[in-house]
Amino acid sequence: MALRSPPKSKAIQKPGSTFQKLLKTPQVPFALALLFADAILVGLIIAYVPYTKIDWDAYMSQVTGFLEGERDYGNLKGDTGPLVYPAGFLYIYSALQHVTRGQVYPAQILFGLLYIVNLAIVLSIYVKTSVVPWWALSLLALSKRVHSIFVLRLFNDCFATTFLHAALFFLLKQKWHLGLIIFSAAVSVKMNVLLYAPALLILMLQAMDVFGVISALAGAALVQILLGLPFLLTHPVAYLSKAFNLGRVFIHFWSVNFKFVPEPTFISREFAVALLVAHLGLLTVFAHYRWCRHEGGLPSLLRLKIAELSSFSMTRFYCTSSTTKLLRTEYIATTMFVGNFIGIVCARSLHYQFYSWYFYSLPYLLWKTPFPTLLRLTLFVVVELCWNVYPSNVYSSLLLLVVHLAVLGGLWTASPGNPYADDPNSRLTAKKKQP
Repeated sequence: MALRSPPKSKAIQKPGSTFQKLLKTPQVPFALALLFADAILVGLIIAYVPYTKIDWDAYMSQVTGFLEGERDYGNLKGDTGPLVYPAGFLYIYSALQHVTRGQVYPAQILFGLLYIVNLAIVLSIYVKTSVVPWWALSLLALSKRVHSIFVLRLFNDCFATTFLHAALFFLLKQKWHLGLIIFSAAVSVKMNVLLYAPALLILMLQAMDVFGVISALAGAALVQILLGLPFLLTHPVAYLSKAFNLGRVFIHFWSVNFKFVPEPTFISREFAVALLVAHLGLLTVFAHYRWCRHEGGLPSLLRLKIAELSSFSMTRFYCTSSTTKLLRTEYIATTMFVGNFIGIVCARSLHYQFYSWYFYSLPYLLWKTPFPTLLRLTLFVVVELCWNVYPSNVYSSLLLLVVHLAVLGGLWTASPGNPYADDPNSRLTAKKKQP
């Protein structure tokens, strides 16, 4: 009688194997622990640190006029002056007024939740790109100024920043149309998000054909039209001139950067034009020599898209779908963060709440430079210290500019790499671990 061999048993996972995997890839558990710890810290800040009255009352006054039926942006005003934000701001703060009845404490709780949601999105971006080592994720929760911006100041920058990070999250998943819609929603809260637009346009041109680019931009434009429709139908000139005013001159006293520049020069048109030229020049140089290097430079990419446009027809627009190329997640995040950082370096005025515009990208940018880890940490600490000097002075603003330029120089010397994940000639499909 033939003996049957015993059935093969499934491999039993050793209790220590899961722990060993976590030791090898600790980003996710560390990110979750960091999120939980920071949630406790936010709760303690709300409970024990006094709220600072700055813009909340002005926001509520502007929202009240809107809820009472005013559609002329020139008549929507608060304690700090006329309303200067697009319509998305009004809808968000109208909802906040309805929920909180204009009271600060419940609003702080909601902003605390917003802070945690934003941090969760940012941590997911960092984990997905794997540029920063797991322990350095803690830097994202160590800013005194950013905690203050969210839960002690209640600025609209917080919503714009969260929407922007949500848009970037979907861009990393190659969801370009959805990402553009959320990006447009962020712009509808505050226009600083447009600092990301040049880099985003480069990414779209690399990832999609003309059909895809046009349809994605059309979706973003539709968001702006729908949100602004009540004002565009009644007082379009007032809405466009107030909500999208690119020529605003900020007060010299509140500026964290360029405080070493004399006030007459600071508010002059010549200084603004010089910074604009520097901004456009740096964007062009990075686009040509870094972001579009694989295509042979920026002119080559533009010629390719012009050729596509010349063969574009409405029949194709309605009858075919767009073709896309897969971009590396690290390349997408790097291009977006660097494009925004160039705008930060060249901004004429950075108020304290503007720190939220780029703080969450700072550890990422530092680890994209070839600097040693100790220098990266030192630069991070110096930036944080500069943003916590109040009021800012000649020395703090000059030091901030020096650090910004040092980081920008480090980003310039970093290898641009291949943007395409599906390129068989790419040597960067396997990500290199950063120290």
